[in-house]
Amino acid sequence: MFIDKDSIIINSVSMGQYLTQVTYGYNKLWGDDTGRNLAGVMTGTFIGVFPKITLQFRKLTKSEVELLVPILDAPTQTLTYYDPFKKQSTTITTYTNDYNIVNNKIINSYNKNKGFSVSFTARSKRV
Repeated sequence: MFIDKDSIIINSVSMGQYLTQVTYGYNKLWGDDTGRNLAGVMTGTFIGVFPKITLQFRKLTKSEVELLVPILDAPTQTLTYYDPFKKQSTTITTYTNDYNIVNNKIINSYNKNKGFSVSFTARSKRV
């Protein structure tokens, strides 16, 4: 779960060179019948754990943004990462949240965007 050149691969593109931080979330989803009964005991149907991987991108050049935006805009992505539960690399199908790319005019420097983050959430539960 460390960032290196091949720690995160999305649609066959290694993301390590573009990242400053990765946050691994393991979100538990419960059914509609979930809650506490009158005795205060938690009850309900556990649906599963859905990995959510948030990537923090460094400042990117125009050509790097042009490479990554089609991946981020696609309805789904194929993401490979190291899963500590399985103790091996695993591939999941994901969808992304909205993202914003901010560009500033920099005097006497190259134009680069500010860093930004995007979350990739698994479309199905971890098995």
